[in-house]
Amino acid sequence: MRHEILGSPDFTSARITFEQAGESCVAESGAMVARSGGIQMKTAMRGGLLAAAKRKMLGGESLFQNTFTATAAGQELLLAPAPEGDLQSRILQPNEPFFLQSGAYVAHMGDALNIDTSWGGAKGFFSGMGLFLLKIVGPGTVLYGSYGAIHAVEVDGSYICDTDHIVGFTSGLTYNITKFGGFKSLFLSGEGLVCHFSGRGTLLLQTRNPPSLANFLERYRRVEKSSSND
Repeated sequence: MRHEILGSPDFTSARITFEQAGESCVAESGAMVARSGGIQMKTAMRGGLLAAAKRKMLGGESLFQNTFTATAAGQELLLAPAPEGDLQSRILQPNEPFFLQSGAYVAHMGDALNIDTSWGGAKGFFSGMGLFLLKIVGPGTVLYGSYGAIHAVEVDGSYICDTDHIVGFTSGLTYNITKFGGFKSLFLSGEGLVCHFSGRGTLLLQTRNPPSLANFLERYRRVEKSSSND
């Protein structure tokens, strides 16, 4: 099968074209936009109840995933992430690991590809990354989404970024969560905690983040005044 990324980096989608009958793609619940009529869809908890529940609670995945299987060559499947943003793909070689932020996973192609949670340590407790990341191991192709555009940084040494802007990174990188400057900067700068990456690898960042959007919208939230009768 082959895939094509459409509309990047705004409101991006992926068009998957099956080249022969029997090929399949696994996607998160709700990721499908459209599909050819002949494609079969099966909904299940991949890996069983315990594995699915672990990915749901710790990795941000949906409990159920949909498997789309072609019945003829040329059939198409259109997928899109939930946030308004980008969608990209990464081809993983055998035993090649790739780490994704909770909620970034959209779909994958390849029966041998494995998805599990990875302990992030206590260093991630107060960060936007959370305690667990999704660890994806090839071979196969994974589709991942973001809020805003995805910006790739080739790190060779060290690099610092806001925790809420991280989408994923390759196995050549390690990270530590630190506060932004001193305590005054932590509480007054609006930056909060940052992630200090080191090593050599690819870091994927999103240009927007949900907490900033929530803070922006808060000022416009309608507040109903309560009245009491004496």
